[in-house]
Amino acid sequence: MRKALFLLLFALLLLPVAAQDKIPVLTLGTFHFSFPNLDKVQYTDDNQIDVLEPKYQDEINDLVSKLAKFKPTIIVIERPHKAQTKIDSLYQEYIAGKYDLKRSEDQQIGFRLAKKMGIKKLYCVDEWGNTYDKIEKLLDDESTKEYINFEKSFSEHPDSIKAFEPKSIFKERGIIAELLELNKKENVEKSLGNYLIGHFKYESTPYDYTGVDFETGRWFNRNLRIFRNIQRVEAKPSDRILVIFGAGHLNLLNYLFECSPEYRLEDVCKYLR
Repeated sequence: MRKALFLLLFALLLLPVAAQDKIPVLTLGTFHFSFPNLDKVQYTDDNQIDVLEPKYQDEINDLVSKLAKFKPTIIVIERPHKAQTKIDSLYQEYIAGKYDLKRSEDQQIGFRLAKKMGIKKLYCVDEWGNTYDKIEKLLDDESTKEYINFEKSFSEHPDSIKAFEPKSIFKERGIIAELLELNKKENVEKSLGNYLIGHFKYESTPYDYTGVDFETGRWFNRNLRIFRNIQRVEAKPSDRILVIFGAGHLNLLNYLFECSPEYRLEDVCKYLR
């Protein structure tokens, strides 16, 4: 009995140590500062802002100061991992004072914060998903009836009224206010629902899984690959990882971090407030 009690107490003493071994992660979901309009959410010219304007530059500097309180030692950004050499070169030029930051959030936030924290490089972890052969074939010829019908499923479906489409507030209330809304847990969770309606339900023939298989590669597999790329970044328990990505990705990335035995997800909103 005494031996069993000793073993139980010993196990309980180990629990805090195990928890401390998890690497802290902070995910910052953003809108795309350069407004490339490559995502589902589109911004007309009159609904865009120029982040290079002085008032937005001041706000971005404030944002960087807020994020610095997390004390990141590793920063990962939404750039293809194949672009790592190019990003390394641009960042070194920026540190040397030979490069003016472009509008993208990976530079406006990532480069600034990395320099402020003395971080030597940022890690590019973006990747496309892998799709089924039948989906590749469907998307190969835009003139086919099946392709045209599938394209229509993105906009011409009864689920449109169910989609989660929050109104942007960066023009009225600023960048940080927008980021607070994008990163609220309830809004992140709601955004995943957009990938489970509409074209997700599309069927080329009754009871097939065309829409499901498309979304499996386009979204779910893509984010799993991104997560795997983050795992590939060598990190010690003493490291602190900041992930800067389009806000839509957080509906899967945050869940993966929460479930992972390797990471401990922190709430970015407490740093943004």
